[in-house]
Amino acid sequence: MTQIFDEKGNVQPATILSAGPLFVTQIKDKNKDGYSAVQVGFGTKKEKNINKPEAGHLNGVNARFLKEFRLEDTSAFKVGDKLDLSVLSVGDCVEVSGITKGKGYQSVIKRHGFKGQPRSHGQKHCENAPGSIGGGLRNRVPKNMRMAGRMGADRVTIKNLKVLGVDQENNQILISGAIPGKRGTLIEVRG
Repeated sequence: MTQIFDEKGNVQPATILSAGPLFVTQIKDKNKDGYSAVQVGFGTKKEKNINKPEAGHLNGVNARFLKEFRLEDTSAFKVGDKLDLSVLSVGDCVEVSGITKGKGYQSVIKRHGFKGQPRSHGQKHCENAPGSIGGGLRNRVPKNMRMAGRMGADRVTIKNLKVLGVDQENNQILISGAIPGKRGTLIEVRG
């Protein structure tokens, strides 16, 4: 993340994304596959890490990640085409999807925002305890009871983010605000 200044001198938080180049690796049509889509590849792999079936599928294009986008009309694309950032311009609104940071196993205080137990009145080491989960005549834990567990590593979509800048030479996009994930996470940007 970084920050930039607009024309009025106001500071805006921004995230720089490396976005390319993308190569078309496969085109799916309704007659053969049942739906029409374009599969694109991003990034590079070492040659020794590409097995023979994958090399045959990629057909000479070196790609680390593959992603498929469904389209109504795929006639404008051919296998091996290079896609650039000319479709984006400053001021466009996009939505960004990605996998958030994984936090592992967390207590109810961090996961759900519980208050926790007081340190006083005979408590010693149970400030993070959730307290009672009910009781009475019930002899089971009800569904959707908020308890401790794994947190993070969810797919999150953030909508209405503005494109603040596009760098065609370095294949970078400057998007307003924060996006899900850590450095190196694969992000999907849709216009």
